[in-house]
Amino acid sequence: MSDYYEILGVDRNATKDEIKSAFRKKARQYHPDVNKAPDAEAKFKELGKAYETLMDDNKRATYDRYGEDGLRDAGFNTSGPFDGGFGDLNDIFESFFGGSFGFTRESSNPNGPQDGSDLRMNLQIEFEEAVFGVKKTKQIVHLEQCDECNGTGAEKGTKPETCPTCGGTGKVQYVTQTPLGSFRQIATCSDCGGSGKKITHPCKKCGGSGRVEAERTITLNIPAGVNDGSKIRLSGEGNCGKNGGRTGDLIVVIYVKEHEKFKRKGFDIYSKLEVSFPQAALGDIVEVDTLDGKKELSIPQGAEEENMLQLKGVGVPYLGSPNKRGNHYFVIDIVTPRNLTEEEKQLYRKLYEIRHKKKPSSKFVDKMKNVLHN
Repeated sequence: MSDYYEILGVDRNATKDEIKSAFRKKARQYHPDVNKAPDAEAKFKELGKAYETLMDDNKRATYDRYGEDGLRDAGFNTSGPFDGGFGDLNDIFESFFGGSFGFTRESSNPNGPQDGSDLRMNLQIEFEEAVFGVKKTKQIVHLEQCDECNGTGAEKGTKPETCPTCGGTGKVQYVTQTPLGSFRQIATCSDCGGSGKKITHPCKKCGGSGRVEAERTITLNIPAGVNDGSKIRLSGEGNCGKNGGRTGDLIVVIYVKEHEKFKRKGFDIYSKLEVSFPQAALGDIVEVDTLDGKKELSIPQGAEEENMLQLKGVGVPYLGSPNKRGNHYFVIDIVTPRNLTEEEKQLYRKLYEIRHKKKPSSKFVDKMKNVLHN
């Protein structure tokens, strides 16, 4: 696992200002616009994950204690801010720090297509549903294009106008004079909020945003063999984009309930099998519970504690290959008998004499009488 502190080059007790400074420095170094090394993009995405985690108090506390796996287990998104791609350095520095720090590359067009964001939904299912697959119907709420204004944000009969302050770029430039020279800083236009457009008469239905919340019923086909933590991506079920941008996806994270008898490891199932002394010594054929219902299982003679017995092909179906399945392993637990009848006690004494060539000691017999009596 990556160490977020090492990625940023800061101490584990680093302040937020120190983390910001480290990210700023390394972002300049590894952004693919500047660094043409083959691994620059991967390193830049790792920087984003590290920065996003360590700047959030809750995420940082969870990461410090449990690491990256702990973040996922706690339900945090660990993909990082640049998992779906990243813009130029001006856009990134503006987003993170409020200014571009003088990079001269032209920023993206605020009036161009903007992709909608992905949505996440947690879904808890039963153990057997994860094994054999299931179909679920769920309600989701996402952003759809406003049908009143067709996504323009302007009232019918009107249209957005180019922002006169920024000329439609969504950004304004400031030049600051310092003893070290002139520094150019680019910031979001405060008049249009970075959209590059001014809406004089906003749409009453969407309030000028061009998008409205809508409830939708979706059907989820959970395939056989999914495991706890599996993710299913439903294309186009996230928030709609702007200006013709693509609609985001819905990411469904599967959480599987524990089973009272079965434990899953990969595609195999494990369960405990209680065996009596006579069964362990002589062997037996018993009926056991499996995912497919009751099955017969042979216990060999001389079975010992924690020996494993196997039924092939009754485990979990392989994801994507439902005709191929794992196995079911039964871990033997030899049960010491209690509350013996007088007949059973006589038989056990006889067995003791045969096995050990002597009678049980009187002290042992007296002790056993008290134990069995109580």
